[in-house]
Amino acid sequence: MTNPAAAEGERLQKVLAAAGVASRRVVEQMIVEGRIEVDGRIVTELGTRITPEARVRVDGTAIQLDATKRYLMLNKPTGVVSTMADEQGRPDLRRFTDEIEERVYNVGRLDADTSGLLVLTNDGELAHVLAHPSFGVEKTYVAKVRGAVEQRTIRRLLDGFELEDGPIRADAAKLVGRPSQGHSMVELTLHSGRNRIVRRMLDHVGHPVVELVRRSFGPLHLGTLRSGAMRELTTMERGAILTLARSDADSR
Repeated sequence: MTNPAAAEGERLQKVLAAAGVASRRVVEQMIVEGRIEVDGRIVTELGTRITPEARVRVDGTAIQLDATKRYLMLNKPTGVVSTMADEQGRPDLRRFTDEIEERVYNVGRLDADTSGLLVLTNDGELAHVLAHPSFGVEKTYVAKVRGAVEQRTIRRLLDGFELEDGPIRADAAKLVGRPSQGHSMVELTLHSGRNRIVRRMLDHVGHPVVELVRRSFGPLHLGTLRSGAMRELTTMERGAILTLARSDADSR
């Protein structure tokens, strides 16, 4: 007996071709090869139909079927607050988003005096997962700090210590280059979303931050994107961040 629900929606190959995965013919080959999952189950039938609510993965990577969703990477300059409308009249994110037709929002925040990678999207589900501290998305920062940082200080950051709001430790930490002119460069990776945590950690070990840049956020990397520039995520980047968000959400 035919399942009435199976007749709903559009053919899988048509939907994935429209989503930019590949041509219909290539998607059909992917289906036959068992490379596509729909709602957690591998499908191999070319007649498979899906609804817009379906969760689809190709080779394990999540696919966004909604073409209205936007995913952007901004290299936020210092002096800009991470909000779409600042009550104090400070420079905000609208200077970067005014020309975007869709209404996008920032995923999490960077302090006004911190520059670097900020994700902007109109995908509320993804934004909630990636910004919420309980999901623990890893971020990597490069900090210019005062003083000559020694390897024992790096070890302290890795071993962890107690701050006023609880224990903290870096997931990864290393010196970048050698100390010069009274400053050192330190790369820190951590999954904590606590307020100004990188600055507080480095203050605690005696090396106040002079400049701070977020270089990566989950699977996304700033690369050579210049300060104040913004771009769409690539297909691979979009897939990686959707996969991360959906995997975290599904594990709860």
